[in-house]
Amino acid sequence: MSKPGRNAERVVLAENRKARHEYEILEELEAGIELVGSEVKALRARTVQFADAWAEFRGDQLFLVGLHIAEYRQANQFSHEPTRPRRLLLHRHELDRLRGKVEQLGLTLVPLDIHVSERWIKVRLGLVRGRKTHDKRHAIRDREVRREMDRAIKDHR
Repeated sequence: MSKPGRNAERVVLAENRKARHEYEILEELEAGIELVGSEVKALRARTVQFADAWAEFRGDQLFLVGLHIAEYRQANQFSHEPTRPRRLLLHRHELDRLRGKVEQLGLTLVPLDIHVSERWIKVRLGLVRGRKTHDKRHAIRDREVRREMDRAIKDHR
């Protein structure tokens, strides 16, 4: 008999919807995130804002910068700083591969969502390229056409 919660599905705590509109997502990967106790409580209360969050290399480590996790009120003086850089936890070979793509191809790493996977809080990162305004309009038009086709098929049945 397996332990409860072992096969539980992923629970999304926060999603960066703006990233899908602003960027062309080339690759997605999952990373652990180094948090303090009050940050975990605040994330579970879903008090997070992505605003202009991104991941950057500092030395040989990868940090998530610009992510705002609101202070947890019950933590009082033991609360965390809301916008501190948070270290992302990846294997060395993954870090090296990502560093090469970011530096050579001029791509960016942005957080797509924060979720609970089993009992760990994880960040889904996207390796992205910025979209131009005309690309955004094209993506919106494609999405609307797909939506209309789905509605027509549904109404036809």
